[in-house]
Amino acid sequence: MDRHHTRRAQLRKLVRGEGADAILITSFTNVTYLTGFTGDDSYLLLGSKDAIVVSDPRYTTQLEEECPDVTRHIRPPGKSMLDGIAEAVRAAKAMNLAVEADAMSVGLYGQLSARLSKTKLVSASGLVEQLRVVKDKHEIDEIRLAARYAEKAFAVLRATLRPDQTEKEIAAALEYQLRLMGARGCSFPPIIAVGARAALPHASPTDQKIGDADFVLVDWGATARQYKSDLTRVLVTGKISPKLERVYNVVLDAQLRAIDAVRPGLTGREVDQVARKIIADAGFGRQFGHGLGHGLGLDIHEAPRLAAAAEQVLKPGMVVTVEPGIYLPGWGGVRIEDDILVTKTGCEILTDVPKKLEEVVVQ
Repeated sequence: MDRHHTRRAQLRKLVRGEGADAILITSFTNVTYLTGFTGDDSYLLLGSKDAIVVSDPRYTTQLEEECPDVTRHIRPPGKSMLDGIAEAVRAAKAMNLAVEADAMSVGLYGQLSARLSKTKLVSASGLVEQLRVVKDKHEIDEIRLAARYAEKAFAVLRATLRPDQTEKEIAAALEYQLRLMGARGCSFPPIIAVGARAALPHASPTDQKIGDADFVLVDWGATARQYKSDLTRVLVTGKISPKLERVYNVVLDAQLRAIDAVRPGLTGREVDQVARKIIADAGFGRQFGHGLGHGLGLDIHEAPRLAAAAEQVLKPGMVVTVEPGIYLPGWGGVRIEDDILVTKTGCEILTDVPKKLEEVVVQ
């Protein structure tokens, strides 16, 4: 059975549990997950039997090619998306319509409610995300492919790194290499942070030059066809100071032990605590201010989370990042990140880029 058909069947069961007979999907990412359609500006109305994509003439052919098993409601020029949705809902005779509370604005909710006076809108949250949290084989294979693209692009970047290059130039070169390798592009704007700027977990690339410090943090990822990868490495471009050696090895130890702890049945909090305790025992607890990791797939950040308050239980098929870090303002920071698949017996590391301290020295 087609994977999108299976996903829609699973969602229908969840919708019935909300007391609704249909659901309107307004998250473009969730429309992609449920239909295979890769465009935007289109919504999905999923009833007890029908699946209807409400779109406009720009996407008629694309919808036919990417999801031929879904009914198309193409609104003509001059009609708004709201008009198209209202027409589709009335035609489907949906009396209790679930809507994605996390993806629909208050304004859209109010306008839709006014147009559908005979339909009760039921606010639902996270129904599709419940399905997306556990990946199927196709999704895992896509994430593997995204990881391969990221690894190959980084290898070229490392081999061609020069002291006179700026953070901005490195970010541009990395995206270029990702596309050359076959990726659609970056899974997010790369974080390139030289020296002291590595203390900013989400540093934006600047004109700072690689040769201005002894190390540079690179956080990057690739988008394959739809799914994403996410990695972080620190490259040593100068001398390994005693402080860098200590901080780096604490982070690496925390990451390796946390990865070893990943397995079904544990909560995100329990895995986070493994890394957090190592960093805290080394005296850097206050310098690790973010969660250990996050899920990834169609989005770069999605469920589940590995964090101090994350109580979701890990299950086979979940894919998470493990990325502990230590950030010292005025000096810099170290973060090491890999993508991890939860398996039936433990976990599998999906990314493969050298990370021992002696292996990240750029000659």
